[in-house]
Amino acid sequence: MTQQIFTLPDVGEGLTEAEIVSWKVKAGDTVAINDIICEIETAKSLVELPSPYAGTVLELLAPEHETIEVGRAIIAIGDAAPGTQGGEGEPSGASGGGGFPPKNAHRSPESDPASSASEGTAPSVVAAAAAESPVPVMQEPGVESGPLVGSGPKADAAKRRPRKAAPTSAPTAAPSAAEARPVSAAAASPQAAAPREVGNGVVGLLSRVLAKPPVRRIAKELGINLADVPATGARGEVTRADLESYQAQRERELDEAPKFWDHPKQSRERRIEVIPVRGVRKATAKAMVDSAFSAPHVSIFVDVDASRTMEFVQRLKKSRDFEGIKVSPLLILAKAVIWAAARNPSVNSEWVTSDRGDEIHVKHYMNLGIAAATPRGLLVPNIKDAQDLSLKELAVALNDLATTARAGKTKPADMTGGTMTITNIGALGIDIGTPIINPGEVAIVAFGTIKQKPWVVSGEVIPRWITTLGGSFDHRVVDGDLSARFMADVAAIMEEPALLLD
Repeated sequence: MTQQIFTLPDVGEGLTEAEIVSWKVKAGDTVAINDIICEIETAKSLVELPSPYAGTVLELLAPEHETIEVGRAIIAIGDAAPGTQGGEGEPSGASGGGGFPPKNAHRSPESDPASSASEGTAPSVVAAAAAESPVPVMQEPGVESGPLVGSGPKADAAKRRPRKAAPTSAPTAAPSAAEARPVSAAAASPQAAAPREVGNGVVGLLSRVLAKPPVRRIAKELGINLADVPATGARGEVTRADLESYQAQRERELDEAPKFWDHPKQSRERRIEVIPVRGVRKATAKAMVDSAFSAPHVSIFVDVDASRTMEFVQRLKKSRDFEGIKVSPLLILAKAVIWAAARNPSVNSEWVTSDRGDEIHVKHYMNLGIAAATPRGLLVPNIKDAQDLSLKELAVALNDLATTARAGKTKPADMTGGTMTITNIGALGIDIGTPIINPGEVAIVAFGTIKQKPWVVSGEVIPRWITTLGGSFDHRVVDGDLSARFMADVAAIMEEPALLLD
């Protein structure tokens, strides 16, 4: 059998290492060209790695959660079965892992035995049970048949007391074949609701829990499902005492559940959680340290009456041209930054040290970075050539950027080449801060929360929508005069968006 070795490629611009987050295949699986074989986390983003070969996975050569260097072997793939390649030839440069083919396909259901089993077996069992049973099979609204991924109790959920069934006074007769059929159907179907035994009888599938209106009202206020409460009343009725007993036990179980600080008997060493610094967080930490200690930061702030920006945003939301597009004051700020940078070009530049000495590279294009908080850390993807976008196009680009970043699907190319950054800390309710400049840039703008505050207009104190803008600048490039003029221009647009039409 011919063996193909796939090595870790450089999926970005000059990346030297990456961490394998998870394998999507295992030894013995059949893969086609461009099937996703694993997810890797680089210093810039989370990337799905497609297979450059078709065949059978022989061995995984690198474990999960290990940082490996570009060029190291990660997977061995054997000969392809007939028809596996689907008519596609082997991509050039794939041998030895030098190539990085585009990803345009995912594993087919036919190549995934687990998928076939879950899609074929479970629904057929439910369908057979439903067809066989004269009693309707009960199912939760909106829940599909078949096994649910990730189903089950939460890790910190409180346990419930098991219901105790009162013993019947006399044994029941064995059911006939016709009567037994619904029971077998209910047992076969994972969605079928089991009958609940209460008092001296069995309440059927369609029965309602017995309880008086005041008890139902209290249960609703406490968020208790009456079917979970053991009933002790006459005819299987849930009484107020039953409800109070159930709630008391639930509160005790919640009190006994471990909390963040509840480890007094453990040694201090065992109470320390160790989190490895990898991937995006590692790269961000290094970049922030390099920036803070190489670029002399200076920060300035300005309060802005953003009332007309808020009115403009409301008009855009009602406009048919912006139907289905999320519009926020961040859109106006982004336009304001682009507009102000054109009037003060040096804020959109870079300090470069080369063999020729120190240089300032002024960039006549705007790759606008937007800082995005994600579960993997802070990402700063940027919108390429943002200066060429209309207001609607910029709104769509901002929405796409945020959605992609939160899903961990930002491409490495979208993380490089930024020229200026906006950090929207106001989305978290923060008034303002002093941001650190993104490496390779000389300016960053912080956007604080917008609140109604008392404001003096023509000698009168009236409520207005007020925000605070903050800017940090590399003082080697942007002096006090330039930074002040730039921030004043940004503030002018936020106070009067109509200036964008000039």
